[in-house]
Amino acid sequence: MKIEKIRLRHVFGTIETDGRFWEERLVQPLDVYPEFRDTAKRVEWNDQTATSEIAHDAYFVQIETDEGVVGIGGPMDKAIAFIIEDQLASFLIDRDPLATEFIWDVLHRSAVHGRQGNTMIAISAIDNALWDLKGRYLDVPAYSIIGGPTRSEVPAYASMLGYDVLDMGLVAERAKQFQELGYTAQKWFFRHGPMSGAEGFRKNVELAETLRKTLGDDDDIMLDCWQSMDVNCVIKLAEAIEDTHPRWLEEVAMPDRIDSYRKIREATNIPLSGAEHHYTRWGMKEFIDAEALDILQPDIYWAGGMSEVLKIAALATAADLITIPHGHSTNAGIHFSVSQSPIHTPYQEYLIKWNTIHQHFLKDAVTPENGMIALPTTIGMGMDLDPDKIEREEEPNFGS
Repeated sequence: MKIEKIRLRHVFGTIETDGRFWEERLVQPLDVYPEFRDTAKRVEWNDQTATSEIAHDAYFVQIETDEGVVGIGGPMDKAIAFIIEDQLASFLIDRDPLATEFIWDVLHRSAVHGRQGNTMIAISAIDNALWDLKGRYLDVPAYSIIGGPTRSEVPAYASMLGYDVLDMGLVAERAKQFQELGYTAQKWFFRHGPMSGAEGFRKNVELAETLRKTLGDDDDIMLDCWQSMDVNCVIKLAEAIEDTHPRWLEEVAMPDRIDSYRKIREATNIPLSGAEHHYTRWGMKEFIDAEALDILQPDIYWAGGMSEVLKIAALATAADLITIPHGHSTNAGIHFSVSQSPIHTPYQEYLIKWNTIHQHFLKDAVTPENGMIALPTTIGMGMDLDPDKIEREEEPNFGS
């Protein structure tokens, strides 16, 4: 069997919404500057302000073979699709699609200036498409060829990005709602960083206290700083919220500030998670060697694909660390999670709003039931597109 064609699919559809989809953003690294920090002046996450539907489009890579077996990876944006088309696709033609280690190494060695960022995201999409193809070829779910399942279901934590975090009444209402849906863990996102002063600091503390009061003592709460704080700010914040017993503090500084992570970890009893915006086993090894994190969070669609995240997890287990991939793609994530030891991957992230977007075009969207994600039954990684969701499809136009 040989790879015959790399097809990039640009599909369009409509997502129905109930009220404004993005209610509030999270704190961001650019918030050190007032023009970005000010809510009234900030750039919206997207230009959608409608309260009933969102026009949505996405790119997928479809790898096709001479035996009719295909594999699909995505979704991705135009910039990633262009890199696949312009820089990577030619390395795949006439290759054995089951030779995932060889193909990954070729793509990685070809991209000496793309070991991180968009090029690695493009390599990840290809790698995941090949795992989808491999499962289809063998007529089994991808987890069966990763190593088989260690359990029949994985606990999901509700990741509440995009929900209002300024109105504590709404926070309590939503937190209780998702607890009643069966989630025993929730992650919420701070809105204020170091430059927001004492008032912003108090609001961050109030968020943690509201969640603990609402959810009781038994549920896990996680709190995300999204790369937007510094050593002094986080240590002070950790001291103020330690009695709310967070399961972890996430991405406390920008990803290259590994020494900052180490200093914060040494100064608090709250576990630290991160490395969502880091790449490959070599990048994660920097955090491991520095003893800077308790939980690694590589993204399967960013850090190098399924092939690379399996290596990252192996490195992590050697240091007795936890690996819980960032929840960018639940379909890929569950095949990883269900194949790992429960003590090293105790949760899978489920980004409530982003999964609505990222899984919109998939025929077999993965959704937790009573807070658990069940063992998949679809072959490959369950990446078939749903023709009923595709209102139109266009040939990608990357310009000249």
